[in-house]
Amino acid sequence: MGLSGGRYRLLMPLLLLLACLQRGTGLERIRYMPQLASPTLAGTLTQTTFTLEQPRGQFSHFNISDLDAIWLVVARSNATQSFTAPQRAEDIPAPADFTRRGYYLTLMARRSLYPGNQPGNQLRVLRVGNDTSCLPARRGCNAPLPGPGPYRVKFLVMSDRGPVAETEWSSETRLQQAVALQAAPGPQSAGTVVIIAILSVLVAVLLTALLALLIYTCYDTCGSTPISGPEQPVCVRRYDTHHVISPPAVGGS
Repeated sequence: MGLSGGRYRLLMPLLLLLACLQRGTGLERIRYMPQLASPTLAGTLTQTTFTLEQPRGQFSHFNISDLDAIWLVVARSNATQSFTAPQRAEDIPAPADFTRRGYYLTLMARRSLYPGNQPGNQLRVLRVGNDTSCLPARRGCNAPLPGPGPYRVKFLVMSDRGPVAETEWSSETRLQQAVALQAAPGPQSAGTVVIIAILSVLVAVLLTALLALLIYTCYDTCGSTPISGPEQPVCVRRYDTHHVISPPAVGGS
């Protein structure tokens, strides 16, 4: 019994040292999974953005201070295994690095923006990919997402000394895709062909009648030889001159 107690006293400082080292270098795991906003919210999923619920009250742990930066990590679904938390602010990947690394950090905030009992009149969502004016090479840029995905996200807390805590990865999110309009497949039905043929014949008959009416009207109105003027030809109707016969003289001398 005394021997066991002695061993325990010898191991206690080593265990405390290991615990301190783990707290100083390891990441605290926050049991929270980011969630998409309610489907009833307009624009929850678009072709370049998706909307998350705010992680309210998830960063009240003792080793997270009010000055620590809370980043959103956006990654391709197949790049989550290769994600490595940056150790310095200078190492934070920007959206321009997404093609090469498969992930980047955006939407930096402080935990004061995610209180547990947030007033109901404040915005409670985060729209990822909503900033069309920022430069993708700038750290923290919330640039539009480059493709349909799938994407997975998580929150990463960083202090001046490096990463502090992180949440779980979200489930996969796929963006909307544009659908090209296509003509109805297959040949047209026999009834449609007959209707088109009848309409074509009727249009041809109508045009022929209108042309004949136009020719007849011009011939009836302009039956004489046109008289050329300085501006345009003018048509006059042909007529016969009637000879006027003087009546015989009445009476004589």
